[in-house]
Amino acid sequence: MKDIAREFGISVATVSRALKDSPRISAERRAAIQQYARDHNFAPNVIAESLRHSRVMPMKIIGVIIPEFKHFYFSSILTGIEEEASARGYRIMVAQSAERYEREVKICQSFYENKVCGIIVSQAKDTRKYDHFQRLIDAGVPLVFYDRICTGVSASRVVVDDYMGAFNAVTHLIETGCRRIAFYGSSMTLEISKNRYNGYRDALLKNGIQPDNELMRFCDNRADAEAITPELLSMDNRPDAFFAVNDDTAIGILYTAKRMGLSVPNDVSICGFTNGDRAISCDPMLTTVEQRGIKVGEEAADILIGHVEGIIPKDKTERRIVRTRLIIRGTTK
Repeated sequence: MKDIAREFGISVATVSRALKDSPRISAERRAAIQQYARDHNFAPNVIAESLRHSRVMPMKIIGVIIPEFKHFYFSSILTGIEEEASARGYRIMVAQSAERYEREVKICQSFYENKVCGIIVSQAKDTRKYDHFQRLIDAGVPLVFYDRICTGVSASRVVVDDYMGAFNAVTHLIETGCRRIAFYGSSMTLEISKNRYNGYRDALLKNGIQPDNELMRFCDNRADAEAITPELLSMDNRPDAFFAVNDDTAIGILYTAKRMGLSVPNDVSICGFTNGDRAISCDPMLTTVEQRGIKVGEEAADILIGHVEGIIPKDKTERRIVRTRLIIRGTTK
């Protein structure tokens, strides 16, 4: 801006006003300054500008932590966050924890040092301590959890109705004639895993079926599903259905069943949980629980911005639930 001011023989303040299209500068002078700026690839430093005004208004940059970029669900949530934030004049700064506690702690510190106005986060699988989240809250940084919520701190959250999603899916399997339904889930340290397991169990009990520990496995990815499923499908009294914690795991089961010469769904039914692009890329297409990730992201951003702008008091814990729905396709009868 000093270079532009020197070129036109004017003050830096006048350049600033012209670049902001202020009517205090003549239209002709504004056009000339703006054209010069474009010709010389000038762009304002948004972070510096935000810091300059940070005493009277928060920076409009939201920190977002996702466990892994590769999962459709998390990328769809990120889309929802970005769309809602952009519509309300905010930018996002995104980082991946890669499911590691230590990396999550460093990201939180980095976001704090970069003066983000708030943080939206889904905790890593191996997070057992929550001091890094509590420090942010104590420092007045609004925090909103999505999907994997942290019960160790008091913060706003957005989740899907994992319990009812699982309950409805397993009920569908039972109604189509399945009785020995295997469950593949994540670590029970995660609330979503507990809720999906409880939905699975209660659907069985409601229909007079006792849960069988022999049919339950900790498994939440395709590679592990392909490794452990042959054991279950080789049992004398093998499962006639599988309910998996996510679509990738369900597709691993599907691939293995077909490789072993079984017909899906005639010999074994399979249901996943996500409804990502892969659910319609397999043969047969996957019956699954739709999580509506974009809606989750929009709600998380709405709460965070509400906290930042004072619409929602910082000391109020906002809780929102996004409803799921069962999408029935070819892997169930």
